[in-house]
Amino acid sequence: MKIVIVGATGTIGAKVTAELEKRHEIIKVGSSSGDIQMDMTSYESIEKMYKRVGKVDAVIVAAGSATMKPFSELEEEDFYVGIKSKMMGQVNVVLAGREYINDNGSFTLTTGILSEDPIKGSVGLGLVNGAVNSFGISAAAEMKRGVRLNVVSPGLVEDSAAELGSYFPGHNPVAMDKVVNAYVKSVEGIRTGEIIKVY
Repeated sequence: MKIVIVGATGTIGAKVTAELEKRHEIIKVGSSSGDIQMDMTSYESIEKMYKRVGKVDAVIVAAGSATMKPFSELEEEDFYVGIKSKMMGQVNVVLAGREYINDNGSFTLTTGILSEDPIKGSVGLGLVNGAVNSFGISAAAEMKRGVRLNVVSPGLVEDSAAELGSYFPGHNPVAMDKVVNAYVKSVEGIRTGEIIKVY
């Protein structure tokens, strides 16, 4: 398969890329690295990426940012960081990709445990994770030409535990091979409209 991975050099994306490139052609997309650079907050930039890449069999998004800040300090603009990046960025990758995805292809988006198991300061991120989960379920039901859409929702991943573990008290870090397998299941499997939880 010809697969686009957005966020291919990130903590999760790099491991997913390493596994899938054993069997498939991978186009690595990043904000400042990879084969192609793309701004997730810009629909025009996403369209340009697809025009360069052409038809693809699968698209994975393992990127997107959101504001982490105590609820007492959150203001409207803080929410828009995640809405423009992790929420609409992923939605727009699907919207712009509809005409570039081959029959029976797939989209795989990324959210996380904070949509249902919050930590201090995670209101903004939890909001966009929940929205993307709902988008995945709803949009999958209306996909044409056998195209599938799933969302991978990991907990605190092993490779981020040293850096972020103190923000996730009591959470058990998830082994990276389990996280990678969730993406493999989405891309190489048959399920659609699924939130693949890796907690």
